[in-house]
Amino acid sequence: MTAATTRRTTARHRGTGTADFATTDTPIGPFTALTDATGYVLAAGWTTDAENLRTLIHPALRPTELRHRDSLGPVTQAVIDYHRGDLTAIDTVPVRQHSGEFLLHAWEVLRQIPAGSPITYTEFAAGAGRPDATRAAANACARNAAALFVPCHRVFRIGGALGGFRWGLPIKRWLLDHEA
Repeated sequence: MTAATTRRTTARHRGTGTADFATTDTPIGPFTALTDATGYVLAAGWTTDAENLRTLIHPALRPTELRHRDSLGPVTQAVIDYHRGDLTAIDTVPVRQHSGEFLLHAWEVLRQIPAGSPITYTEFAAGAGRPDATRAAANACARNAAALFVPCHRVFRIGGALGGFRWGLPIKRWLLDHEA
C-alpha cells in the first residue's frame, strides 16, 4: 500500500503530546478528525466531541492535549471531497493506529475494500486471513478509531443486515448509499 497504510508503532509510553483536531460540516452531521504531529489520522467520526475521539485512541498513541484548528489541510479536504462524491479522496489519507498483528492487518484489509463493494463480516474475516474468526473481524470494526479513513462501514452481516456502527446505523446506511 501507499502512505495511506495503517502504521504499526513501537511506542512504549503513554501520551504523545498534542494532537490537532478540526470539525467539518457534512451532509450527515459534523465530522471531526484528530491528527498527530505528522498529519496521520489517529481518530475520526461524526461528532463534535474531540475528547470522546481522543479516548478511542490506543494509550500508546493517545495525545495528552488537543488543539483546535479550523482545518487539517489535506485531511479536511479529503472529508469534504468524499462527501461531495469523490469516493477515493479518503484512500490516500495516512492513518496511525496501534494494536496487535491481527487488528493492524484487519484494518489494512478494510482500507482495501473499494467504495461501492461492501462485504460481509465472514468475507472480511476470510480476507484478513482468519476465515473462522467472524467475531474477531467484527471486533476489528468495533475497535477502529479512524472511521471513514478505515472504512468499517463497508462491512455488513450475512443477509444484508447492517450490523453495528459506532456513529449510528443511519450514518452507516447513508455512507453505503452514497457509495453505491
